[in-house]
Amino acid sequence: MTDRAPQPGPADPLSLHGVVPPTVTAFAADGSLDAAATAAHARFVVDRGATAVFPLGTNGEFPLVTADERERVVAAVASEVGGEVPVIAGVGAPSTRETVHNAQAAVDAGADGVVVVTPYYYPLDETAALTHYRRVLDAVDVPTYVYHIPSKTGNELSLSTLQQLAEAGVAGVKDSSKDVPWLGQAIDENPELTFLAGSDSLLFPGLQVGCTGMVSAVANVAPELVVDLYAAYDAGDRERARARQSTVYELRDALKRGPYMAGVKTALSLRDDAPDVGSLREPLRGMDEPDREQLAADLDALGVV
Repeated sequence: MTDRAPQPGPADPLSLHGVVPPTVTAFAADGSLDAAATAAHARFVVDRGATAVFPLGTNGEFPLVTADERERVVAAVASEVGGEVPVIAGVGAPSTRETVHNAQAAVDAGADGVVVVTPYYYPLDETAALTHYRRVLDAVDVPTYVYHIPSKTGNELSLSTLQQLAEAGVAGVKDSSKDVPWLGQAIDENPELTFLAGSDSLLFPGLQVGCTGMVSAVANVAPELVVDLYAAYDAGDRERARARQSTVYELRDALKRGPYMAGVKTALSLRDDAPDVGSLREPLRGMDEPDREQLAADLDALGVV
């Protein structure tokens, strides 16, 4: 499985590790879902070393797609790369009822596991959070992963809550809190779970504290870079892994130029070997021409295009 990188937790049947891109959802020029291009992007990252794919995460614009589109995204990705690598589908929603529906639909569409973002908009106490995840665990018979991103949801899980979720049967955690002390203690207290570093700013540090894999937006654009970072770490070459993290920082900064989330799809449009995934769905918007030109120069300087 792995050599010197952290091992997946025994509670995780999929043994997630390595590079797990949060793949994009492609849209046609008229804004409609392009399922074929969505599947082609999953193929793009898998052919370049991704060990699993995570459709319908933040980069997959999950809050902006309909329930029917969610199913079509999962079905397209599972049909393209399912059986080669695990497909873990984002199913989160503000309501428990909708989350359970999404989870069941994702499994029917071919997902190997489901990723449940902490419910957002309304604040939750520990009892509500535990009940929410237990409903999902009771509804589907595939591994369920917690998606912890309090900066977007407004709801942070305490270490006590996470420990109870582990006891309830979750398989792992994708942590995008950027709270390294929280993450380190969570890993220390729940060795049975698989932990995935959810921020490109903490890929190498995440491995250092015990994450088995990396959910990397940068890997949507430059999977080769992030795959090499993980391979270097797993081979015991910490110097090369740290150097790759430095390049990730530079690429991450370049991708953050312009409107929110515009960088990834713009960068893909600048790679000759990447599928055409279109633009973001409104109200998100793409880069203007000056930002696009600067991004192209940055990608060229970093050897991405």
